[in-house]
Amino acid sequence: MVEIVELLQYNRDIRHKFFEILTQLPWEELIKNREASFNSLRNIFIHTLNATNHWLDILQNEELYVRTQYDEYKNMDDIRRYMDKVEERYKLYSDNLTKESLRREYAVVNSAKENVNVTEEDILIHLFEEEVHHRGELMALLWQMGIEPPSVGWKKL
Repeated sequence: MVEIVELLQYNRDIRHKFFEILTQLPWEELIKNREASFNSLRNIFIHTLNATNHWLDILQNEELYVRTQYDEYKNMDDIRRYMDKVEERYKLYSDNLTKESLRREYAVVNSAKENVNVTEEDILIHLFEEEVHHRGELMALLWQMGIEPPSVGWKKL
């Protein structure tokens, strides 16, 4: 059985492949409004990091996530620093994750503005799905630009 920690590690590895492709593009191509969920390649990529940072606040009962406007990221070095910060935060969290903690419950408000109870594992599965969703979006946009996205097969399939 695949554990959620493995899936999130896979997301991290693939995120880095996408980051490397994005570093090869002119900045104007990264910030161009492509009429996608968060408009540009830059914004979509940052959104996935924001989601992780937001949910880590909930899981750890912290308030470390500070919503920064997308335009405040002026280059790929800014994005890399943010990615490194979020990934370090996630690593510290996941190093202490246990099977018991995955069953811990949280009361959250979902996207339909409903109060729901979810487990820690539910939140982590949501994080995995959120990134996969936006990765597909990045892939489609790269294809539209004539750029081959990185291979994303599980275990190099």
